[in-house]
Amino acid sequence: MNKDTLFSLARAVIRTEAAAVEGLADRVDDAFAAACEHMLGCRGRVVVIGMGKSGHIGGKIAATLASTGTPAFFVHPGEASHGDLGMITLQDVVLALSNSGETDEILTILPLIKRLGVPLIAMTGNPASRLASEADVHLDVSVEKEACPLGLAPTSSSTATLVMGDALAVSLLESRGFTADDFALSHPGGRLGKRLLLHVADIMHAGDAIPRVSEDANLGEALVEMTRKGLGMTVIVADDNRIAGVFTDGDLRRVLDHGAVDVQTRTIGECMTRHCTTINAHQLAAEALQLMDSKRINALPVVDDQQRLVGAINMHDLLRAGVV
Repeated sequence: MNKDTLFSLARAVIRTEAAAVEGLADRVDDAFAAACEHMLGCRGRVVVIGMGKSGHIGGKIAATLASTGTPAFFVHPGEASHGDLGMITLQDVVLALSNSGETDEILTILPLIKRLGVPLIAMTGNPASRLASEADVHLDVSVEKEACPLGLAPTSSSTATLVMGDALAVSLLESRGFTADDFALSHPGGRLGKRLLLHVADIMHAGDAIPRVSEDANLGEALVEMTRKGLGMTVIVADDNRIAGVFTDGDLRRVLDHGAVDVQTRTIGECMTRHCTTINAHQLAAEALQLMDSKRINALPVVDDQQRLVGAINMHDLLRAGVV
């Protein structure tokens, strides 16, 4: 098999699955709205069940729902027949996935789900199936054909089910008014969590670690402070601790470009950058990164709500914190 054949097969799979997904748009109807209403009104959790590939897709849908404001978890229907059905309470909603709509393990527990009286939402590729007919709401995720050339392996059908699950999750997210702050609370780990939760105040240099000199300092004193604190800059402050300006490595290079300079007699006020860029301690660390990138600078003074100096932060702090 040569490369051209492989490319042709791969592209055919992608086009077939893309067509299957495209066909779902016309099936977003009253049944979809009813499914959303059941989930929005759920006082417990959405319990997702499915066997085989539908089970794998169900696990992902449950995880997406849970991370976007709709409490959910996955229950294996085979295990449900042996005790795990006790995980479903009277406050829950059941979302059952089965391409055929005739999965034995799901049909076995169907009478018990109905006896509980909880809303049952079915997502199948067979509107005439028993599962579809028994459900309070049926979402049609049928596909014209599988991408598998044998027409056997769940490919287009599993993709369509996954996309419909995402459509539910995002619709519920918007309906609940779910925000980025809400999302952050369920994603505290990893880089995503750091970008959404970590604030400048959490990683800034504060107190004696802030590089600062008074307005009457000379250039030599400013250079000593920059070297001692190691942030590549020093902040120049007035008597009320408000920022008068900053002096950075770049400012030093510009001073030296003009020739010899007496660091003992040259005042920092003659060399500093006035009207400098600052960031509030309550802002996200990710915002500090964006500000540094846009201004092409490597460090920022940090201020409080009264614009008084409370800290300093540089690119290395963001790197160490995992924001970058």
